[in-house]
Amino acid sequence: MNLSLNRRRFIQATSSAVATAALLTRSGAARAQSGEVRVVVVGGDVAKAHAEAIIKPFEAETGIKVTPINQDVSAAQIGMMVAANSVSVDVGILSQTGVLDLARHNYLEKIDYSTYKQNELDAMEEYAKKPFGVAPYMYSWVMAFNTDKFPAGKPQPATWADFWDVVKFPGARTLPTGQDGGGPWEEALLADGVPVDKLYPMDIDRVFASLDKIKPHVRKWWNSGSEVFQIMRDNVADLAHSYDGRMVSLVVEGKPIEVNRNRQKLTLDYYYIPKGSPNAQNAQRYIEFATRADRQAALARLFPVGPSNRNAYKQIPDDAARKLATYPEYMANSYAINAEWYAEIGQDGVSNTQRLVQRWNDWILR
Repeated sequence: MNLSLNRRRFIQATSSAVATAALLTRSGAARAQSGEVRVVVVGGDVAKAHAEAIIKPFEAETGIKVTPINQDVSAAQIGMMVAANSVSVDVGILSQTGVLDLARHNYLEKIDYSTYKQNELDAMEEYAKKPFGVAPYMYSWVMAFNTDKFPAGKPQPATWADFWDVVKFPGARTLPTGQDGGGPWEEALLADGVPVDKLYPMDIDRVFASLDKIKPHVRKWWNSGSEVFQIMRDNVADLAHSYDGRMVSLVVEGKPIEVNRNRQKLTLDYYYIPKGSPNAQNAQRYIEFATRADRQAALARLFPVGPSNRNAYKQIPDDAARKLATYPEYMANSYAINAEWYAEIGQDGVSNTQRLVQRWNDWILR
């Protein structure tokens, strides 16, 4: 979860932003080509899946050449490009807070929803359709546990209160670190009895009072998805708070892991268009194409991300669909992160995300 942008971060990002612009752009004339769109797809398997499910079909339908950008491009880098009037990205993808930060600085184009078919829009959750960004997929934070430790036919943890109950469910826990703002905040409140519709505005004192109770039983505060994957694969912990995809991968491997999606926390990344994009109209067309139900279904069949368009599930086999965060059966017990609350800045100029990080850094050392 990205921290809010500020002047100091922009200044710190200047050199990397300039380097990114130089890497992505051959010349101003090249950027101005009307038959091109430059899209951030990062790399690895997700880039390969995008190429097959979205990029190739988009090029075939529109005749527009997609130039993939196989690297992360941060919010700070985009901010510097826009401020310098030297934008070399047409379609980017960032976390909710990153897009909100850019929108607050007026660095993004508005999404033109007039070009979308109404049945496609109606099938998307409202929080997936923002004025300055569209979510092409979702993933979630879930509970997972080792079924050798908690076998079927015996009590198994079903709620976050159970995860916190070390008497009824003894065993080592692993949870995400809060050092980057993406900690187990909502889960701590749910464990303490806060209803899901009362999570925000978040009571930060209550969050850390709840974390005090679980802290002695946490074997590892993990930093990355690969780390929690290895922790549970190697039986270092018995219960985990994790990204859903990492735990589903272990289930597919045949490891004794069960994924509990009760009160899973949905997280979204958003496609966005930087203000000053030289190919903004092509970017609008690309985003509309990528969020169609058939394209989301194609992507989900290649890479396990949950479609934001419910109609996609009509085209995904049920056994595969059940591995995805937005499977319709799971949605009733899910909730989406309130990115607006995280990005909100108080009178002291500090965002709620920064406030959580500051509190975490003090708390973890005690």
